[in-house]
Amino acid sequence: MDTELARTFLSVVSSGNFINAAEHLNVTQSTVSVRIRALEEQLGCVLFVRNKAGTTLTPAGRLFQRHATMLVRAVEQARQDVGVPRGFDAILAIGGRIGLWDGFLLDWLPRIREKAPQVSVRAEIGFENDLMHGLVEGRLDIAVMYTPQRRPGLFVDPLFDERLVLVSGGAERFRKLDHRYVYIDWGPEFYAKHAASFPDFAGPAMTTNVGWLGLRHILGAGGAGYFPVRLVRPYLDSGALSKVSAAPEFTLTAYAVRRSDCDAALMALAMGEIQPLAATHAATEKIDAGARREPPADARSKRRRSRKRSDRR
Repeated sequence: MDTELARTFLSVVSSGNFINAAEHLNVTQSTVSVRIRALEEQLGCVLFVRNKAGTTLTPAGRLFQRHATMLVRAVEQARQDVGVPRGFDAILAIGGRIGLWDGFLLDWLPRIREKAPQVSVRAEIGFENDLMHGLVEGRLDIAVMYTPQRRPGLFVDPLFDERLVLVSGGAERFRKLDHRYVYIDWGPEFYAKHAASFPDFAGPAMTTNVGWLGLRHILGAGGAGYFPVRLVRPYLDSGALSKVSAAPEFTLTAYAVRRSDCDAALMALAMGEIQPLAATHAATEKIDAGARREPPADARSKRRRSRKRSDRR
């Protein structure tokens, strides 16, 4: 069906008659009549009752109104999704988990805009299933996530390993997963590792699939939860959060999943800007891990003094 017919139909409904609809659409009244007649022929029913007072919808017209609205909205959404905005040469659709946007992907956007000002960028937040559907359907060009699925026509590139640690808020001491524990759903891989490490855990009193929400709750009300180190590093440094040292740590790999049929030059630019950021995060993780393994300076001094006393004895 020509969506212009559905648009004309909705204009007649909203304006009340063919004359006002013609003025609104900037066409002649006869054009509106021809379009409505063609639409009625396609549908095989009468949509309007015409009289001197204007037009009223028939029962069939009232039923079609909902479908016409959905049809026009779908076309407009499609134009917005795939159409290149005026003044730009191309559009790049990017998706990612909210936890990966915060402190990582947000640093990626200005790099792309600086290197390719002629490219319009559309950014989305989603979870693994949503992001994969967006890639398969063509709504997204590239998406960053923890647990991708291998699909034909998609390239999967590892970016960096994310270290998740258990942190607690407030002055309370947290020794086990109890009613204060907040389970953050970081995806199926995290779920499997968490279940293997805590086989006797009955279940959390609070669960959220958004890390930001869990973090704000713990900062305000206390409790504990697992978070990527890069997200909680400022709070650990300030003392607002403390790391539960005896708890196991988990590693998740962040991946960039991209469509194989995207513009090669545009995709090379996008990957060329995200990979250095990923390398920086990977290097920071190594430094943090090394500092974690290296004992503090005063502890090393005590060990040296102890060894010297042992040698003298």
